[in-house]
Amino acid sequence: MAGENHTDIKEFILLGFSDVPNLRELLFGIFVIIYMSILKGNGLIIIITKSDPALQTPMYFFLGNFSFLEICYTSVTLPRMLVNLWTQRGNISLSTCAIQLGFFLILGGTECFLLAVMAYDRYVAICRPLYYPLIMNYKMCVQLVIGSWISASLVQAALTYEIFSLPFCGSNKLNHVFCDAPPLVKLTCGDSLFNEFPVYANAVLFGMFPFLLIFISYIKIIKTIMKLPSATGRSKAFSTCSSHLIVVGLFFGSAIITYLLPKSRESGGREKVLSLFYTTVTPLFNPLIYSLRNKDVIMAVKKLLSKWIGLFSK
Repeated sequence: MAGENHTDIKEFILLGFSDVPNLRELLFGIFVIIYMSILKGNGLIIIITKSDPALQTPMYFFLGNFSFLEICYTSVTLPRMLVNLWTQRGNISLSTCAIQLGFFLILGGTECFLLAVMAYDRYVAICRPLYYPLIMNYKMCVQLVIGSWISASLVQAALTYEIFSLPFCGSNKLNHVFCDAPPLVKLTCGDSLFNEFPVYANAVLFGMFPFLLIFISYIKIIKTIMKLPSATGRSKAFSTCSSHLIVVGLFFGSAIITYLLPKSRESGGREKVLSLFYTTVTPLFNPLIYSLRNKDVIMAVKKLLSKWIGLFSK
């Protein structure tokens, strides 16, 4: 490829928040609080869904797995970002960058599929309630979760290999807060459209396809709910779905904009903000959304806190 300035890049420099050096300490403090809150909030959801007998249902089984995913998903990016903020150095080796991207994509893809699985669970519960115990048995729930992990792992590992098989040109400065596919592809040589195609195809598979399944599920759910004769029944059915819909909107909204909208060389600032939104805001609000809008979760949290207080007071 004559004319291209090929370089043997050994490491990247994550620019992160280098454009606002005066806010470094403030941002470090904010992200530490956010990370601790994510660990505590989602960790609490995992504990109550495993320990409370009232929450031993498929919906809460998926919620516990989703919270575990949120912790892992955030832990791939936030700790490294905090180190970079503290040291004011964004150097990351090529291999470390590849590992971070691989885990980030695998966890993100699994999360997309799991959100679709959770929508299917709500569809069966509301549209086919008599068959719910038969369809959504424990074996099926485990298979759906494992299937989400395996599918995402195989495809996203292949995409990571594909991206890092491309030659990189010129600058090794990555205008992002972590190693993500869109900013990495911007640094590759050759036809940008050809290089970006696998990223767009992956976004369609793990973004638009699960989102379409969720959309279809909720169209059928809403139709079924509207046919219910009781206003109380309709309200209760809507309340069981509203939390999931909010999380879907937050996660898929920012992720689809990041991966599917046309990119430009100057769109790095927008991508950074949006990536922080679906990697920190959604995991942060996930426990709040599910606990504040769910009486069963609130009761389970109260019982757990009472038990802990009783143990510490002895």
